Amino acid sequence: MKTSFLKFTDLVYDKLKQLWESQNTSKITSYSLVFIFILSVIISYLDRSNLISLGRLDDYFANPFFAIDITFTILLILELLSLIFVLPKSVAQSVGKQFELLSLIFIRAGFKEFSHIESFEWNAMTESVIHMFAYAFGALAIFIILGFNSKLQRRVRLTHSEDDRKEFIQAKKVLSLLLLIAFIIIGFYDFKTLLLTGNYLHSFHSFYTVLIFSDIIIVLIALRYTLNYYKIFRYSAFVLATILIRISLSIDPYYDVIVGVITAIFVFLLTLTYNYFLKDLPKVEFNKIEDNKI
Repeated sequence: MKTSFLKFTDLVYDKLKQLWESQNTSKITSYSLVFIFILSVIISYLDRSNLISLGRLDDYFANPFFAIDITFTILLILELLSLIFVLPKSVAQSVGKQFELLSLIFIRAGFKEFSHIESFEWNAMTESVIHMFAYAFGALAIFIILGFNSKLQRRVRLTHSEDDRKEFIQAKKVLSLLLLIAFIIIGFYDFKTLLLTGNYLHSFHSFYTVLIFSDIIIVLIALRYTLNYYKIFRYSAFVLATILIRISLSIDPYYDVIVGVITAIFVFLLTLTYNYFLKDLPKVEFNKIEDNKI
């Protein structure tokens, strides 16, 4: 029964992943984003010219830069989907994807601050410009740290047999499918709230909260295959990084950037020290990062 269930979820995950990563999906996604951006610009112009009325959404589209916010929000939602399909490959890659998302969220926040500028006199836009610089350099710092971290990233097999490795990957695929269901439920709730109140929640916070629990489950599952201190510490530290990213999404400007960048530095230092201790492990266990490895 267990084997049949894992094989079924394995098949469903592989089909969805293949569909998501296909060239046709990439083309459709790209064209859709361009279409949504242009359409939003046109609707915003018509709304500001009082040629149409959007009811509860008037306040949003009255801002000429709201089209940027819409497009980047959809882009972030699509990146969240990509994160779901990265999880079974590697926990390290999953955390890296989370930081990619955080940097894009900071970029989006910079655009949002720009939309708050109503007058281009310095006294009127000082706070927004400072926030834009903070988000811009915060995103850049994470981008640079991730670049170095990805080049340093090395990995040791968590399991000692091919069957255990396959079983662990299948367990992570089950978690990915559960994350996908949670993603759809959260998205449905956000869309329903938008229709009823005119407010879009874009609940990245809620999804990251769910992600924390899934990461903890992965650590607990990993205990079945190893009790090696260095491996368990690394996995647990990645969970802590996810929690810190979640915190950075919930706090005020400046502090969110500081927490995000310090968390990226923490993961970078973790990679450096983990690589240093790899020399104490048997050489046969060492592997460079490859898809579908632990």
